[in-house]
Amino acid sequence: MSVLARGDGSAEPDGLEDRLRRFATIWSRAIFPVTATSLTRPEFEQHLLPWARELSTALHARHFDPAPAHRVGAHLVAAHCTDPDALGRTLGVVDSYLVLYCGIGRSESAEELRARCARLQHALATGFAQALRERTLAEQEAIARSALAARSVAEQALHATEARFRAVFEGAAIGIGIADLDGNVLEVNETLTRMFGGLEHHVRGRRTTEWVHPEDQPHVWKLYDELVRGEREHFRVEKPFYRGDGTVLWTNLTVSLLRDADGEPQYQLALMEDTTERRLLNLRLRYEATHDALTGLPNRTLFFERLDKALCASDGSRFGLCYLDLDGFKAINDSLGHSAGDRLLVEVADRLQSCATRPGEMVARLGGDEFVALTTGPDTEEEVTELAHRILAALAVPVRLDGRELTVRGSIGIVEGPAGERGSAEVLRSADITMYRAKSAGGNRFERADPEADARAITRHGLTTALPTALDRGEFFIEYQPLVHLGDGSVHGAEALVRWCHPQHGVLGPDRFIPLAEHTGLIVPLGRWVLQEAVRQARYWNRRHSDGGPLRINVNLSPTQLHHPGLVNDIVDVLDRSGLDPGALCLEVTESALIGAEEDLLKPLRQLAEMGVDIALDDFGTGYSNLANLRRLPVSVLKLDRSFTQGMQRLPADPVDLKIVEGIVALAHSLELAVTVEGVETGAQAEQLRELGCDTAQGWYYARPGAPDRIHSLVLADAV
Repeated sequence: MSVLARGDGSAEPDGLEDRLRRFATIWSRAIFPVTATSLTRPEFEQHLLPWARELSTALHARHFDPAPAHRVGAHLVAAHCTDPDALGRTLGVVDSYLVLYCGIGRSESAEELRARCARLQHALATGFAQALRERTLAEQEAIARSALAARSVAEQALHATEARFRAVFEGAAIGIGIADLDGNVLEVNETLTRMFGGLEHHVRGRRTTEWVHPEDQPHVWKLYDELVRGEREHFRVEKPFYRGDGTVLWTNLTVSLLRDADGEPQYQLALMEDTTERRLLNLRLRYEATHDALTGLPNRTLFFERLDKALCASDGSRFGLCYLDLDGFKAINDSLGHSAGDRLLVEVADRLQSCATRPGEMVARLGGDEFVALTTGPDTEEEVTELAHRILAALAVPVRLDGRELTVRGSIGIVEGPAGERGSAEVLRSADITMYRAKSAGGNRFERADPEADARAITRHGLTTALPTALDRGEFFIEYQPLVHLGDGSVHGAEALVRWCHPQHGVLGPDRFIPLAEHTGLIVPLGRWVLQEAVRQARYWNRRHSDGGPLRINVNLSPTQLHHPGLVNDIVDVLDRSGLDPGALCLEVTESALIGAEEDLLKPLRQLAEMGVDIALDDFGTGYSNLANLRRLPVSVLKLDRSFTQGMQRLPADPVDLKIVEGIVALAHSLELAVTVEGVETGAQAEQLRELGCDTAQGWYYARPGAPDRIHSLVLADAV
C-alpha cells in the first residue's frame, strides 16, 4: 500500500483526505440544523474539516493522547454549537464513523481503535461541557457587570436629575409649589415665598381652597376640581391671591397634575408668575388710553365702549344721550388764547361731571368743545331731559378766568330710545344733527331728536333734490386709498372712493348719498362715471409706472348696478376705450348683495370674471351668507370687514379676533381667494394681519383716501 508524505514527515495512507472530507460532511449534516451560525452548510463543513483531522490524528497517534478531542469539544462551543443536541449528534457521528473512515490501513487493531475512539468521545464531551460552563459563567458575569453598571448609571442619573430639579426649583424666577390632592401645600420655593410676603408659614401648610378671591373667574374652581379628580392634566388662569398684609397678588397660575408610576393622580404642581406690576401698568395705560388728557373725563374711545354696551343691552333697558357743543367757544380761543380756552374746558368738564352723579350716568369729552352725557336705565325719557336741564343750569353760572367773568352757553342735542334698535354711529350722528338744530335755533337750549324730521329735512329734501344735477355740475370727485401688499409693503393698487362736494354741506362721503342714489336710480349713471374716471386714472398710473407692474383699481358696484342689463357692455366699453387690461380692474360687490343671489344675477359677474376682471366680495363677514356659497360665487378676492380687526389695534391682540381672522384667511386661501383687509389703523394690526397670511390691506395706517397723485405717499403711522 502506498503512502503520502505528511507535514510532520510521517506517512499518511493513500485516500485518507477524501475519507476525512466524507466524515466532515456527515458531521456537518448532523449538527448544522442545531447550530446558531451565519455560515452556509458547505462553509460550515469546511470549518469542521480541521477538527476531523485532529480527531483522526489523535486516533492513530503512537502515544495516544485524548487532549485534541478535548480541544475539539471546546471548538464546538466557540462555534456556537451549544445546543445539547449538537453534542449528542457529534458523539454519535464520532462513535459510528471515525473508526470507519479514519481507521483503514493502520497498524492498530480494531479493538484498540474502538477503545481509543471511546476515550476521544469522553474527552470531547468533557471539553464541550467545560467550555460551555466557562462560557455560561462568562456570560453571567458580563450580565452581572452590565446590571451593576446600569444600576450605577441609573443612580447617578437619578442623583443628577434630583440635583437639577432642586436647582430649578430653588432658583426659578417663578413661584413653584407642590401640594397633595387634598390641597395641602407640601413644598414651596423661595420665589413663591417672596411673592406672598417672605414668610413661609403664609404658604406652606395651608390649603389651596383657602385662597378663594372675590375676583376669581367663575370657572377657576371648576377646573381645579376636574384636575384633582384626574379628569384634566393641567389648566391655566389669571388668579388673584390675598397676601398676609391684605394686599392683592395677581398671578398667571398654571396647575398641573402629577401621577405615580401606575398613572394614578398623586400631587399637584403650581407655577405662579407675578403679574401685579404688569396689571397695574396695564390699568394705567388703559386709563390713559380711555381718558382725556386735559379734563380727565372719559374720551371718545371709552364713551363708545359704554354707548355700544348700552345699545346692545337685551334686558329691555333704554338710553338717553346729550350731545353738547359750547356756543362761541372759538371766539374765546381767538380772543383769549388757547391756554384760556383749555382752562375753560377744564371748568366745564368739572361742572358736567357734577351733573352726572346718578347710577348709569357718565360724561365724556369727544374732542374740542364737544361733550356727551349718557344715561341708561328703565326710564330715561324723563331722566335725559332732567340731565340736560342740570347741564344748562351748571353752565349758566359765569366762569372767572384771568379776572374776567365769562358766560358759557351750550347747545344740546338729545337722543333717547330703547336699546337694541340703533348703532352707536347712528345715535351719535342723530345727536350731532339735533345739536346743530338747537344751535341754529339760537343756542343755549336743547332739542330732542326727531328721526323723521332729520331724514326729511336733510337727507330727502336736501341731498335727493341736488343729486340729479350734481353729476352734470361736476360736483363729484374721486379719492383713492392705496391697497398695500402686506408681504413687501408695496402699493398693489387703490380703491376708488367717490365724494360729493355739496355746495351747502361740504364734502359728503358715500354713506350720505349712495343709498339715496340707489333709491332714485341715479346710481347707474353715477357708477358709470366713477368707473370711467377710475379706469382712466389707472391707465395713467400704469403708463407712468410701467417699470413697477400695473396698479390695480378697485371700483364698487351697488346692488342696483348688478341688476342693470347693460352692466357688462358698459364695463367692456370703458376698458376698450381706455386700453386698460381687464386684469387691472377689480369690482367690489358687498356680501349682502350676493346673499341668496340667483344665477341670473351672478351671470354678468361670471362673464366679467371670464374676461379677467377680478370680483371682490366686500364687507365680508357682516352678512349671514352661507360660507359654502363662496364656492359658487365668481369671486377671487375677499375684503374682510374692519369689525374683525378692531381688536388688533392694541397689543396683545384679542385672541378670539385672531382665531376668526386666521380661520377666514385659511378658508379663503383653500378656495384660492386673495384676502384684503379694510380699516387697518395701526402698525400692530398690519403686522398681525401679515403673520396671519392676509394678502393686501388698506386703512388710515397706510394712507387716508386722497388725491390720485398721493397714491404712493404712505404714512405708516398709527391712526388711533
